[in-house]
Amino acid sequence: MNWIVWRDKGLRVGPKGYLKTLRDAVGSRLLPVASAAACIRDEDGRILLLKRSDGDDLWGFPGGAIEPGESASEALMREVAEETGLRVRPVAVIGVYSDASYAFAYPNGDRVQPIVTFFECEVVGGTLAVDGEEIVGGRYFGSEGELPRMRPCCIAKAHDAFRFEGRAFFR
Repeated sequence: MNWIVWRDKGLRVGPKGYLKTLRDAVGSRLLPVASAAACIRDEDGRILLLKRSDGDDLWGFPGGAIEPGESASEALMREVAEETGLRVRPVAVIGVYSDASYAFAYPNGDRVQPIVTFFECEVVGGTLAVDGEEIVGGRYFGSEGELPRMRPCCIAKAHDAFRFEGRAFFR
């Protein structure tokens, strides 16, 4: 069993994970969730999007929640490896996405307001192979006109990824 101990607050999180522990306490109420997402490009500059298996038939960027004790870049590298099999190195911040309009509910009713740090990444190893559980598809997309269905926050990130010139966006 893996246990996470958040020493500053004395929070002891069991094997179900940090967010599950919070959900047990607050139910499906709106939670702000700090997370990190990766912009991974192929040799043609297309961006990698993943199809999630959580029942909403939406695509998004690789990434996920930051666990207690992790930095945003550590969470990013862990999540990308778990979801895609790729090892990445963050090289720049494309943007930070925290607007209340990006809040959504998962199919199970849990509501979140994501606070996402979106990183430009360089692939340093591994081979693209989605995990088949949380992620059921992965594909590179080359323009906004060919993007699949995504949540508003991911649409904003894709828009910014195609326009990124080294200066971060704050949305």
